[in-house]
Amino acid sequence: MNQRDIILVLDFGSQYTQLIARRIREVGVYSEIVPYSISVEEIKKINPRGLVFSGGPASVYGVNSPVPDGEIFSLNIPILGICYGLQLICSMLGGKIKQAKVREFGKAEMFLDSNSNLFSGLNEKINVWMSHSDIVTEIPDSFKIIARTEASQFCAIEDSKKRIFGVQFHPEVVHTENGINIFKNFVYKICECSGTWSPKYFIDNKIEEINKIVGNKKVICAISGGVDSTVLAVLMNKAIGKNLYCFHINNGVMRESESEDVVSSFRKFFNIDIDYIDATEEFLSRLAGVEDPEMKRKIIGNTFIEIFEREAIKIGNIAYLAQGTLYPDVIESSSATSPSVKIKSHHNVGGLPEKMHLKLIEPLRELFKDEVRKIGSELKIPEEMLNRHPFPGPGLAVRIIGEVTREKLEILRKADSIFIEEIKKADLYKDIWQAFAVLLPVQTVGVMGDERTYENVIALRAVSSVDGMTADWYKMPLDLLEKVSNRIINEVHGINRVVYDISSKPPATIEWE
Repeated sequence: MNQRDIILVLDFGSQYTQLIARRIREVGVYSEIVPYSISVEEIKKINPRGLVFSGGPASVYGVNSPVPDGEIFSLNIPILGICYGLQLICSMLGGKIKQAKVREFGKAEMFLDSNSNLFSGLNEKINVWMSHSDIVTEIPDSFKIIARTEASQFCAIEDSKKRIFGVQFHPEVVHTENGINIFKNFVYKICECSGTWSPKYFIDNKIEEINKIVGNKKVICAISGGVDSTVLAVLMNKAIGKNLYCFHINNGVMRESESEDVVSSFRKFFNIDIDYIDATEEFLSRLAGVEDPEMKRKIIGNTFIEIFEREAIKIGNIAYLAQGTLYPDVIESSSATSPSVKIKSHHNVGGLPEKMHLKLIEPLRELFKDEVRKIGSELKIPEEMLNRHPFPGPGLAVRIIGEVTREKLEILRKADSIFIEEIKKADLYKDIWQAFAVLLPVQTVGVMGDERTYENVIALRAVSSVDGMTADWYKMPLDLLEKVSNRIINEVHGINRVVYDISSKPPATIEWE
């Protein structure tokens, strides 16, 4: 790949920053995210074909707002500013921005004002996704308007000579029509990229990178059975072979028969030895009496690390811990000190202890779930393993709202198993991004066999999504919901009511905790 065939995304704190890089890679061009404060000298060393300024939660006129090096505009590299990125371009080059009287959140109709390479091949009117409180009121002298909405006169602008563009909307989210084509136009028509990035390219480069980092040292890898850890283990094995030590930890909050299935299927499909560690007692004793979800995640993260380090001592000369962390985990766990806002900690990101003896290696950290599946397909991982629904590292501990007990785990395992079983029977499993049951901390009155009951409530959750960053509740057939509800109430002792979650992300998250 030509060294310059790369687009850098400067991160100003948007929850969608990685989506930008992901969309660019999706159209065949390699993209990396870098801090907004990257120096001009460093950009020159990387020598990219284009730059993208992400959105962000700040206002350009606010105190301590993130601002890049002003010399960036003299590099003669094409720039695309998105939302905050547009406002930043205007602010730094002589335009004006103020708080909008009418804020735009959600869909808006955008009308193209003139021909522009950025919008080549698009209809004159398209629906775009807005999320901003500030608005551009005056653009720099060298710029012209190329699109507008009812509320935003300067919805898209360009300086065609300097190849600097700005859009107020978010082309990276699926809600914007033809957003992918806008990125295609930017990277090919404006940045003149050749388009050579692919899953094979990612694998080859990661193997080279892993070998450079690890050398002859040993790495341990915990396998949960999910897509992420499976792809991670196969990739790491391809890179370092006998220096990789894999094991599966039963943390006591796995689904029904899951640990046994993980170990057997991994040995069968990949011929990679995997040790089984039953740490049920250790995890459940530490979770006893804990109700706060953040505390649960930290306890589980800390306990995992303790076990990893214990196993590393047994093996000897272990330097690294490989984890299948993905970007949605990272962005939701972002520290409040970064431009991004923290949503919740993930046990393998924000839940890790501050001091660890093992160094982390996370080759999938910049990818989304669907990208990981493409990598897995290139690695010849069986389809049934790649299409497995995501399962959180803290497992059922964050699907039991409140304290985790053995009795609650037994109830939830049975209910969840019935739900997934019926979804598979209805041949809907592949259509759903994620489906699971949640045990609620409430009891309700019911009637069974002419007797009053006062038992637990199960919530069913199923969503459709592309990348996990946004999700819609899945429109489950009513007859299937009825069947699942009847089975759970009849077969799972301790449940007398079943409800279905019809919340989308945002404003809700996919998991309840």
